[in-house]
Amino acid sequence: MYVKSAIILAVAASASAFAPAPFGARMDTRVFFEFGQFDDKLWDINAKKEVYGSWDPATPRSTMNFNPFETFKGNSPDASGIYPGEPRYKDPMRGDVSFAIMMEEKAYL
Repeated sequence: MYVKSAIILAVAASASAFAPAPFGARMDTRVFFEFGQFDDKLWDINAKKEVYGSWDPATPRSTMNFNPFETFKGNSPDASGIYPGEPRYKDPMRGDVSFAIMMEEKAYL
């Protein structure tokens, strides 16, 4: 008798795991994410210089406060400071590239 009632209680208790959550107990699913200043804009050396100029190393890293010249495992961040492979990474719009332009940028760095 006790075994049957224990089994019925165990089945009833585990059935609540499949029941929908009661109304009002759900988490808000909206996500507030702010992309960087140059999101969907040209991400060239001039944009990187502007972001670097406004970077404050004393405050926490965010999409609006990061070092655009910093690399992680050989990868440069996008216009929001997000590295390839991380969630929300967007391939930035890159400017024209030539050997002469690359040498000018190298001299700046």
